[in-house]
Amino acid sequence: MTVLGIDPGLERLGYGAVAREGSRLRAIEFGLIETPKIEIGARLAMIHERTAGVIARVSPDAVSTERLLFSVNKKTAMDVAKALGVVILAAGQSQVEVFEYTPPEVKQSVVGNGAADKRQIAFMVTRLLGLEKEPKPDDVADALAAAICHALRSRVPALR
Repeated sequence: MTVLGIDPGLERLGYGAVAREGSRLRAIEFGLIETPKIEIGARLAMIHERTAGVIARVSPDAVSTERLLFSVNKKTAMDVAKALGVVILAAGQSQVEVFEYTPPEVKQSVVGNGAADKRQIAFMVTRLLGLEKEPKPDDVADALAAAICHALRSRVPALR
């Protein structure tokens, strides 16, 4: 099974593809999609195009993301929701199902503690995937964590 994790954002969107082979997890590809400070429609088009490209390259069986929870900055919340919307669109166009997990669910799956901090998440992502160094920035580590969460929680048998 291959899962593409997404940490959505308008300026920076982290992504990470993880393969589950039996009980083993392996990073396939991970990185950051960045957009310049231009008109929002153009930024969303860039996010959609680049996400669709990642989906085409890694052929995921599922896309996993954290469920968006906002309390303070409504402008930022709306922009992140728009970015997530075009990611979901790209997945839908490729007929890939999207799964959402709350931040505590992702943290619990990866670290074993639903209140884990960013440092703990990056450390465990590195260990679980056998990476030589921690993925940077946090957006990338968070995307890999979302992918790991679904790979570990999914009842679908390993396909690859």
